[in-house]
Amino acid sequence: MEQTIQAAAERDTYIVRCGEVALKGMNKPYFERMLVERIRRSLKKHGSGIEVRRDEGLIFVRTPKGLSQGEIIRDITRVFGVASISPAVEIDIEEGSAQQIMERIGQAAAAYMDRLIAERGIKTFKVEAKRANKQFPIQSPEIGRIIGAKILVGCKVLSVDVHEPDCRLFVSVRRTRAYVFEQKVSGFGGLPLGSNGKGMVLLSGGIDSPVAAFLMAKRGMMIEAIHFHSYPYTSERAWEKVQELSAIVADYCGRFTVHSVNLLPIQEAIVAHCPEEEITILVRRFMMRIAERVAEQTGCLMLITGENIGQVASQTAEALVVTDASVQMPVMRPLIAMEKVDIMDLAKEIGTYETSILPYEDCCTVFLPRHPATKPKLAKILESESLLPVEELIAAALSEKTSTVIFPKQQ
Repeated sequence: MEQTIQAAAERDTYIVRCGEVALKGMNKPYFERMLVERIRRSLKKHGSGIEVRRDEGLIFVRTPKGLSQGEIIRDITRVFGVASISPAVEIDIEEGSAQQIMERIGQAAAAYMDRLIAERGIKTFKVEAKRANKQFPIQSPEIGRIIGAKILVGCKVLSVDVHEPDCRLFVSVRRTRAYVFEQKVSGFGGLPLGSNGKGMVLLSGGIDSPVAAFLMAKRGMMIEAIHFHSYPYTSERAWEKVQELSAIVADYCGRFTVHSVNLLPIQEAIVAHCPEEEITILVRRFMMRIAERVAEQTGCLMLITGENIGQVASQTAEALVVTDASVQMPVMRPLIAMEKVDIMDLAKEIGTYETSILPYEDCCTVFLPRHPATKPKLAKILESESLLPVEELIAAALSEKTSTVIFPKQQ
């Protein structure tokens, strides 16, 4: 047992709680295995000696001493499927009487509180105990009382405050280990990446589409992206902005490919042959068709956009119906009913907002009509498209497509 205690002292322990994964019933082990693998991948850059295991509905991460606790917590909380994480003190309770076990837990808890006193000057505390192992002879309320008493003996400057303590100390007694911790750092929840297929996001340089990609990835979907530009009307700096946004999104989704397509020849053909008020919706239909072709080639099951109903002319209910009629593939719009301010807040939370608002143009700002159609009719749009060599334009655009693998910004 001394060797076990010594080994525990040479590593840091983190308790990782599953979110929605915990509700998956018979499929729960499958999702947990995926989540464990995603956590392992997220921590791979920190080197060897990291252990990630699942046990009784929780995941335990053990790392060598010396690694940055802040970086470990940041990387794990960015893994979709993680509800929260707690850095914890781990105590071996496999051997000994209940009294001896409580003594070991009490010593560890007092030492833990000593450190918090030194670091934060806390003065009051409350112990909340949970006996996950129902075979342990001492029940949860009594565990809390005993550990609280031992802390008071070991830390003379502290007092108990059950209503508004400076520190809530949690004690979890399991089969062979007990854990003492304070923090519960929230993760994003959701489902493990890769548990829900792959989608193709139409990625602009704006606020909405990176958030849409994030939300679909949070539901377990792997992503690829397609970006449309109108070079030379749009600059190289605008493309660099999209790559920067993609790298931030990749912090959550892992590396993915961005396909870049020049839309300018299509836009020029539409401007030359079609009514001005239909330019926006016609361009959008071409974008969807091209995205669908690339999605089919790369194994994506659906398209993803950052559209929000009523936000601009191309996003009215009528316009969205006409847009969707151009493709067979399902179109996911995770932002469809969100308030703009809520989208902006989420963009700030995930770190894309400041890059998204950089003033570099995108293809949607080129050849904007003065009075775009807000209630387009499909029959009229099809009539206008009949004036264009649709398949020829799409083939030419795809022949010039380039693809770039984007790596996480934090890697």
